Amino acid sequence: MPPVRILVLTVLAMLAFAANSLLCRLALRETAIDPATFTGYRVISGALVLYVFVRLRGDRARLWDGGWASALALFVYAAAFSLAYVSLSAGTGALLLFGAVQVTMLVGGWRAGERPSPLQALGLLLAFAGLLVLVLPGVSAPPWTGSALMLLAGIAWGLYSLRGRGVKDAAAATAGNFARAIVFALIFSGAMAGSAHWDARGALYAVASGAIASGLGYAIWYTALRGLRASSAASVQLSVPVLAAIGGVLFLGESLTLRLVVATLTILGGIALVLRPVRA
Repeated sequence: MPPVRILVLTVLAMLAFAANSLLCRLALRETAIDPATFTGYRVISGALVLYVFVRLRGDRARLWDGGWASALALFVYAAAFSLAYVSLSAGTGALLLFGAVQVTMLVGGWRAGERPSPLQALGLLLAFAGLLVLVLPGVSAPPWTGSALMLLAGIAWGLYSLRGRGVKDAAAATAGNFARAIVFALIFSGAMAGSAHWDARGALYAVASGAIASGLGYAIWYTALRGLRASSAASVQLSVPVLAAIGGVLFLGESLTLRLVVATLTILGGIALVLRPVRA
């Protein structure tokens, strides 16, 4: 694959991932749609796009890859993500999500027998410290409920990613998991029916989040991964919280606090140390 094409696809994928935070925050702040309805539209539209993507590759027999446990982790991520963005800013939410995902995967690797170098261990401690800086009480601290929900979303996505490490076809597995997650999303919507609010503009944002930022974003990312080394693929995702924070300031009028800047530098710096290749 030509390097220019890899670069373009990678940039588009990172923008799509950051757009998920912006679209969810925009929908829940500016429209009447509720988190459960947003989650339902997002999961269903994402499943449809991934279904089409896998079909276009001619992998009809692999449409139901994945499993129910992974689908549940995917749903918990999507539901907690929506609930958290009722109160969190786009940048803060993306940073909490990304930090929790990476820490969960690092701890998972440690439990599986992977032993970090001293520099990587320092990076992990820095990432934890950054998360603490962000959520400790203070004037500019984000709400505890929203923070806890986003950390739950990150842990769920980290577990989902760990479960998917050994799959042969990530796109087919994700398509199958999104399809199964529809069941959980419908149950969630039914349980929250008493507080359900439908909104046309909110539904449009949810479909954009599911079909474009999630479904199409994952499809683009899977294509880009063919030309990226594992270390490059992990490192480039450091840009997502930064892009979400910038987007929140530019498009949602959110403020960029000193606490968020310090936490961002600490968390991403720590994770960068962890992702740094170990020399033999």
